[in-house]
Amino acid sequence: MKPTLLILAAGMASRYGSMKQVDGFGPHGETIIDYSIYDAIKAGFGKVSFIIREEFAEPFKAIFEPKLKGRIETDYVFQSYDLKPFGIDKTIERAKPWGTAHAVLSARNQIHEPFCVINADDFYGSDAFEKMAKFLNTEVADDKFSIIGYQVDKTLSEYGTVSRGVCQVDENGDMVAINERLKVYFAKDGSVVYEENGVEIPLPSNTPVSMNFWGFTPAVFAKTEPLFKAFVEANENDPKAEFFIPLIGDELIKSGEASFKVIPTDAKWFGVTYKEDKPIVQKCISDLVASGAYPENLWP
Repeated sequence: MKPTLLILAAGMASRYGSMKQVDGFGPHGETIIDYSIYDAIKAGFGKVSFIIREEFAEPFKAIFEPKLKGRIETDYVFQSYDLKPFGIDKTIERAKPWGTAHAVLSARNQIHEPFCVINADDFYGSDAFEKMAKFLNTEVADDKFSIIGYQVDKTLSEYGTVSRGVCQVDENGDMVAINERLKVYFAKDGSVVYEENGVEIPLPSNTPVSMNFWGFTPAVFAKTEPLFKAFVEANENDPKAEFFIPLIGDELIKSGEASFKVIPTDAKWFGVTYKEDKPIVQKCISDLVASGAYPENLWP
């Protein structure tokens, strides 16, 4: 059974100011999602599932269905505020849903094969998809999951600090923990540092970091649901609390329920958070097209 690509596309994009998930960045208006799906098809994925808010369904179908028809199966998962499907008989007012791990859990009735999770607005590169597909086809198990580990220096911006989940890895290549570093950047001498309490601390340039590219089997749903219920109970009065995928990784590692292989890649990652990022992403994609890494028109 071919693996599935699960794309997190339900975000509000409040800092970007519009639906960046469907904004055009390629030479023919291709979205970042287009490039991820193109790489996934080449790597052997059999289905793409979009996690979206229900009101996004028609725009998504109009944009992606015509070009993907006959190339890969498509499916849609709706992330909502309704907690009853998870056995939680409460109505909790929030400005946005419960985060990325809640989004993944929303797909529990529609995914029955090994799958990977990515962000809609991140460009991951073909190497990551090829390596993830190999893992999902040959190594994944109900107690053995994975994460793509990007070299930290391949994920930074020239324009300011970023937050990164720094992966701590053991001698077997498995993740021990993810440590969130809030201010990571290039120092004046070109080295990578993170700032803590006003002090610059060196970070080796090849340190693996998480860019939210995870590999699972459907067993993760049963492992996640009780954790989500506990999270809601603990945070029902905090409208900004979010149930993130790294929280799942951390809990499953601590409990011994699952290990996470850190799959290294030297691919260049780039993404879009603010409108000012758009020309930078367009230039990166243009350079990749010029180098022959991608055709000028992805879907002729």
